[in-house]
Amino acid sequence: MTMKGQKIKQCGINVWRENKSFVIFLGLMFVFRSACADWNTVPTGSMNPTIIEGDRIAVNKMAYDIRIPFTHISLRKLGDPERGDIAVFDSKVSDKRLVKRVIGVPGDRIAMVNNQLVINDTALDYDKTEGNIDQVEHLFNTPHIVRISSTNNHAFANFPTVVVPAGHYLMLGDNRDKSADSRVIGFVPRNEFVGRSRAVVMSLNYDNFYLPRLDRFFKSL
Repeated sequence: MTMKGQKIKQCGINVWRENKSFVIFLGLMFVFRSACADWNTVPTGSMNPTIIEGDRIAVNKMAYDIRIPFTHISLRKLGDPERGDIAVFDSKVSDKRLVKRVIGVPGDRIAMVNNQLVINDTALDYDKTEGNIDQVEHLFNTPHIVRISSTNNHAFANFPTVVVPAGHYLMLGDNRDKSADSRVIGFVPRNEFVGRSRAVVMSLNYDNFYLPRLDRFFKSL
């Protein structure tokens, strides 16, 4: 090795020694964010009014599985998505990460009639709110607000009874007229799920110079 090569090698060793702790910290942080918990930016309004554009939602990546970091390979299943969960999944059909609500689990029979869901022959109850755009949808033990601003003739307002196949889930956005969900991409396979969200970490107002929306920081979903 030449003198120049020795100097370069020694320089590299010195850089590693001086920054070893920082590099290890970064590596562990990336592993933690990949396998344990992370946050996810929400750029669209498909989950309005529950989640709005600019929200950063916390994602529990151990809600359903313990996975090999940076993969979808499950080492151990901890649970399955349940009706009402706000779930994050990597959709192969749409080629992007999506955030939707779990509406149907394997074996469920589901239909939508005039913007209202019928699950296993039970029509869900809906309570109107002020303005009649947002409604409280009583999804069994998980009541939540949905936004329905169209007429019953809207393309998304109706679909015939479908049966959720084994290993798949029916996902809908809370903004029912403006969500590319299972009505567009079909049933979501179990192995595409990344995790579950139950809170907003922080929120930035895209329409007002990205100023923080302090009232949405750490807001429960």
